[in-house]
Amino acid sequence: MVSLSNHEVRDNALPRHQRARGIGRIGTQVHGGRTRLDTLFQEGCAKIRLPHGPGAALQAVLINTAGGLTGGDDVRWEAEAAPGARLVLTTQACERVYRSLGDDAKVTNRLTVGAGAHVDWLPQETILFENGRLDRRLDVDLAADATLFAIEAVLLGREAMGEAARGARLHDRWRIRRAGRLIHAEDTALTGEAAERDGLSTLAGAGAFASMLLVAPDAERQLARIRTMIEGHLDASAGASLVGERLLVRATAKSGLALRRLIAPIIAKLSGAGTLPRLWHL
Repeated sequence: MVSLSNHEVRDNALPRHQRARGIGRIGTQVHGGRTRLDTLFQEGCAKIRLPHGPGAALQAVLINTAGGLTGGDDVRWEAEAAPGARLVLTTQACERVYRSLGDDAKVTNRLTVGAGAHVDWLPQETILFENGRLDRRLDVDLAADATLFAIEAVLLGREAMGEAARGARLHDRWRIRRAGRLIHAEDTALTGEAAERDGLSTLAGAGAFASMLLVAPDAERQLARIRTMIEGHLDASAGASLVGERLLVRATAKSGLALRRLIAPIIAKLSGAGTLPRLWHL
């Protein structure tokens, strides 16, 4: 006869919630002037699809088949652009981060960009539901002459449901390295403090925000044009700054629709493909 301690009985009585796990990995090669698939790995809820499109770039669509994220989920995406490659990474739809029972949903993104290559990191918006928790990381390793354009946009709650998601939590970290040297680092955190959401120096009541980063030798040429593009929006605002080869744009808006109207032309202007991915079109 086997006896169980009180601690073991309590543990066995607790419900075991299913958690999503996924790893998606893609590698490229250049053949005949076009970027083509070299390696593809998919595991769990992470799937990658490769729609045909014009131009020399390869477009990869990242899909979380779990239909969203919740506490304890863990999804990892990895992409490698071969020397001279052109790669566009986007998502099938907005990622939804649902209410958590206490744990963070974790998303880890890692990009490796070879010599003379360019990557556009263009996931659609992330929607934080009330009490959603997300811990996300973007790590990029650029070769000495590689270039990058990246965006992350966040919507705070479902506008149609009247949600503000003031109990949502977010920790978003970017680390960009050039030939092994750290050239850009930033952390974005929402902890539920009122000052973060309402302060004039933070979100000032905005329901959506985005960060966009171009790393390229000619970033300075784009600054004046981008500053002209962000002027005159009634329900959104943005600022652009330049440090060396890095052009950084921050945007906030009252709603997700207002944010997209602001950032969509900027994406088309700064992306290597010179256009929005087809899935971004409303």
